[in-house]
Amino acid sequence: MALALSTLAAVAQVNVEARIDSLEIVIGQQTNVTVTATAKEGAQVQFANYKPQQMITPGVEVVEMGPVTTKGLDNGMCNYERTYTLTSFDGKLYYLPPFAVKVDGKTYKSKSLALKVLEIAVDTVNVDKFYGPKDVQDNPFSWDDWSAIFWLSLLMLVIAALTYYLYLRLRDNKPIVAHIRIVKRLLPHQKAMKEIEIIKAEKMVTSENQKEYYTKLTETLRKYIEERYGFRAMEMTSSEIIDRLTETQDQQALDELRMLFQTADLVKFAKYSTLINENDMNLVNAIEFINKTKVENMQEEVVEKPQLTEEQVRSAKTRRLLKTVIWTLTAVAAAIFLYVAYEVMLLI
Repeated sequence: MALALSTLAAVAQVNVEARIDSLEIVIGQQTNVTVTATAKEGAQVQFANYKPQQMITPGVEVVEMGPVTTKGLDNGMCNYERTYTLTSFDGKLYYLPPFAVKVDGKTYKSKSLALKVLEIAVDTVNVDKFYGPKDVQDNPFSWDDWSAIFWLSLLMLVIAALTYYLYLRLRDNKPIVAHIRIVKRLLPHQKAMKEIEIIKAEKMVTSENQKEYYTKLTETLRKYIEERYGFRAMEMTSSEIIDRLTETQDQQALDELRMLFQTADLVKFAKYSTLINENDMNLVNAIEFINKTKVENMQEEVVEKPQLTEEQVRSAKTRRLLKTVIWTLTAVAAAIFLYVAYEVMLLI
């Protein structure tokens, strides 16, 4: 008994309806028939399938079918709908058979519908009232067709004006020309010999101011050693310089250089007095040390790159940015122009 009642309840819950949008159409017109099946949510619902131009009844054919849509209800039920588009090319009153829907394997049918197809009355007596085909006429102006082209053209003009303005800014902002100079420099031994020639010209060897003479001579040697060997000889003591040179020079040259530095230290710090021939000997030792250790194949040319100021760097960055923006805007304007030209050709 309970099983029978539950079966009756399930059957009562399923309902299939069909409604038509228009009961009358003219030959060749279309109308929609919407089939609605009310069943439990999640039920297996299958609507009738028709192919395009398939006759639903003789004289009425299916144009297309819409997708199945669902709409939930409050009581756990759901509406399942599908729309069929119908048409007819023969004027008469048609009986549309019920639409079948399967719900959980069981078939349910809607009520039958009627569709009246009207014919167009043609006056075959008064033939003079009919006129032949007319010539091709221009379509009336439609703002909807031209609005997009108008606004795009306006945008293109704005972009072109902005591009021209930025070009003027770029032209007035003159580029920074940084010239790279190649400067010939004197080699370390050439500089040292030039300084020694100055010492000779000023006759410091015979001067009574021995401290100035040895200060000039040792500074010349320190500068030469620093540039020749690459360590900071100007900041080192005499003994530290000799220790650094011990590994690279012959002992005789270092002994003579050591004696020269010792004599200079004694003159500068201990007020030691030397003889003229001793001064001459130290000068000769300095020249011999330079000649023995000089390197002829060192780089004589130096590339000097100019240092730009902060304002010049900012100006260079501004120019690069302006160039990038100008090229980008030019590309955008060209693309808009081509699109507008294409659309105008289609409309004309």
